[in-house]
Amino acid sequence: MATTSVMGGAVRRREDPALIRGMGKYTDDFAPPGTLRVAFLRSPVARAKIIRLDTSRAKAMPGVVAVYTHDDVEHLGPLVAQVPVGKLRPLLAAGEVNHVGEAIAMVVAEDRYLAQDAVEAIEVDFDVLPAVVDLRKAASDEIIVHEELGTNVLHTWTYHGYWEALGLEDQTPLIDEAMQRPDAVVVSIDMVNQRLIPVAIEPRSVLAEYEPGYGRLTVTSSTQVPHALAGAIATQLGMHQRDVRVIAPEVGGGFGSKLNVYNDEILVSWASMQLGRPVKWTETRREAANSTIHGRGWVGTATLVGTRDGQFLGYKLEAIADMGAYSQNFTVAIPLLGLWIASGQYKMPTAFKVDCVVTNTMTTDAYRGAGRPEAIYYLERAIDAYAREIGMDPLEVREKNFWQPDEFPATMGCGFALDSGDYAAATRRLREISDYEELLRRRDQARAEGRLVGIGIGSYVEVCGFGPAILADIGFSWSAYGQPSAFNGSGLVRVNPDGTATVIIGTGPSGQGHKTTWAQIVSNGLGIPIENIRVHHGDTETSPMGIGTFGSRSIAVDGSATYEATQKVREKAAKIAAKLLEAAPEDIVFADGRAHVAGSPDRGVDWSEIAAAAYQAHKLPEGVDSGLEETIVWTPSNATWPFGTHLAMVEVDPETGNVEILEYYAVDDCGNQINPMIVNGQVHGGIAQGVGQALFEDAIYDEDGNLLTSSLVDYIIPTAADLPSFKLAHTVTPTPVNPMGVKGIGEAGTIGSAHTIVNAVVDALAPLGVKHVDMPLRPRRVWAAIQEARA
Repeated sequence: MATTSVMGGAVRRREDPALIRGMGKYTDDFAPPGTLRVAFLRSPVARAKIIRLDTSRAKAMPGVVAVYTHDDVEHLGPLVAQVPVGKLRPLLAAGEVNHVGEAIAMVVAEDRYLAQDAVEAIEVDFDVLPAVVDLRKAASDEIIVHEELGTNVLHTWTYHGYWEALGLEDQTPLIDEAMQRPDAVVVSIDMVNQRLIPVAIEPRSVLAEYEPGYGRLTVTSSTQVPHALAGAIATQLGMHQRDVRVIAPEVGGGFGSKLNVYNDEILVSWASMQLGRPVKWTETRREAANSTIHGRGWVGTATLVGTRDGQFLGYKLEAIADMGAYSQNFTVAIPLLGLWIASGQYKMPTAFKVDCVVTNTMTTDAYRGAGRPEAIYYLERAIDAYAREIGMDPLEVREKNFWQPDEFPATMGCGFALDSGDYAAATRRLREISDYEELLRRRDQARAEGRLVGIGIGSYVEVCGFGPAILADIGFSWSAYGQPSAFNGSGLVRVNPDGTATVIIGTGPSGQGHKTTWAQIVSNGLGIPIENIRVHHGDTETSPMGIGTFGSRSIAVDGSATYEATQKVREKAAKIAAKLLEAAPEDIVFADGRAHVAGSPDRGVDWSEIAAAAYQAHKLPEGVDSGLEETIVWTPSNATWPFGTHLAMVEVDPETGNVEILEYYAVDDCGNQINPMIVNGQVHGGIAQGVGQALFEDAIYDEDGNLLTSSLVDYIIPTAADLPSFKLAHTVTPTPVNPMGVKGIGEAGTIGSAHTIVNAVVDALAPLGVKHVDMPLRPRRVWAAIQEARA
């Protein structure tokens, strides 16, 4: 008997056989006959006027087909952005450059080597200007990056003022008043949440092929948002959306960096239209560090006030967020995501003020977690310092201040409502799996032996499942890309005449396992064996309109659309099967690749018989149309709010400052789980990236704006040797905002882990009097903190 899937089963990923055998197809694997290759001349300086640009030598080189500069593409305008606050990126530098790596000219040649040789033949002279990289200096306007803006501060997000229609009250006076209480304990920490480089395993790549005879443009790109990219290209190039097709084949990781629309995608598409030939560009790893968006990059002060017995009285965060040189996609809106979860799992007055500033660096935008890891980091570090100040166990102080289960949906001070939660259940489970009291005993014993061992706790809540239509009212939509949708989800389910099923979705994976998970949804609903279901994605010509994969939204929104489409197909199939079996539709049961009458499993028909009848009108019940497929566009009423608590045990070498993670535990709650194996895989990857920020990663610019960490020799990412075996568990608190009760898990591990590691290291160093060490906690920095404490 064929194996059917039920939701909640650990089904092996159906994507993996092709991928692990090297048979997957990525954008750079495609090259139609006659494909031209692109290379860019990029700025070697962070800020300068271009006083001479001579491309004549490059144009004369054999094999060079075209060389383009700003004058050639000025009519196309700057790169469109969803939140156009600040200066938008010119497609090619418009008489000035504002960060190292900014594209100045584009060479199109017969192969990539000729193109690169031609780039090196272009002559350019600069009038170098002072650059600004330091965030506080940028916020002071001592050096203004874009003189026409008059300031480097593009926008200020506040907890009460981000959306005037809500009429929220500023809670700062409540917090200030609490600070004056005689029993108040106030902790305040100035911290850095450093800039990061995404480092997806597949660099970005784009291939465009224009067919002038048909007026049709086909673009293959390693994008997370094919429909949005198609709309952006059509908008930028003055085309109809019907004439632009975008295909996202296998995408080797994105982490948010590939949900942007980039100038190279527009330029390659335009060049193909100009030249009538396929044109392709693939970034190099070093190029990626300067041409693909970065993430994080905050400095700020977190202040928590509470009582001696552990009751929170209020929290406020004042920070500066680095936007980079230009605004792309959602750049200025990323801190808003942090605002929405700034109070974490805790019921307390909260104030949030983040200035978004321009610097002479690469643009920042969404990177795994996008604003939420930053905000949670500041909160959870402050809570840890507060617990230490009052001498209370860090788990107990968190549990004392959680929202309680009977308070959900819980409306926060920012106006949004947490959908569901039992936060204490997660900490209870964490105590169990870690044997918490025994861990504390082992830590204390190690300290008695003179070792620097620490335990760190970190809780989080995140907002994801982006889909509510109301988001469009505050600027979260794709209207700039010709997509009026406010993050709707979509799914098509078709049962073919042979009884197999085809599923076509508007979202698409970049490693998450959509082909497996969506097959499980349909298999569970229809009883069709999972091996008889094929999931298609990533082609705007054939897939229903969808926004894409980001913000842990796919399963909660597009998955719900597919679930609803499955239920519609099931209802129709039940009527057809009922006629074939001479039974009532409500008595039909679907399982094991067939339908049978309830209580009579031997009285049934195979799906192939049902499907065959569905496509023959004369065999259908009265009132039932031919065919067996449904498409659903679905919008939820709220976002979803996953949560969890993590624990790390670390040891610090006092002689070198090296940090070793001895043990790591995590309890996460993402609502109902469709595939626990995929859930755990997402958590594993997320924790690894959080550990990377805590211990290793740092996009370092010098004061002149040169990126000093543009290769993997200098930009250190964690390896398996740096990580322990994670011990994971879950609680399940279904969300009421979608029919499957799912919340999303893609970013949870990252949001929960960085502060957990830092809390553990600070706990290890606490006996020396160390209260904080900024990330990344590389050996030299930790060693310096030890030496300073001992001095």
